[in-house]
Amino acid sequence: MRKWIIILSVSVITLGTLSCQMRHAVEIAPVEVKPIHITIDVNVRIDRALDDFFGDIDKVEDNIQQNP
Repeated sequence: MRKWIIILSVSVITLGTLSCQMRHAVEIAPVEVKPIHITIDVNVRIDRALDDFFGDIDKVEDNIQQNP
């Protein structure tokens, strides 16, 4: 009787471990690259400051060209 209990318990344990299977499936989707649109706002503050700085020189140059 003891022999049958051992055989039965070993068979239950064996069937239990064989029935537990792990399976992993990883799907890799293709990578899609989309164009990127960038808008850059540039301040013209520096341009105006340079115009003011060189404005005096431009006025003198205009006077020289008008009065030959």
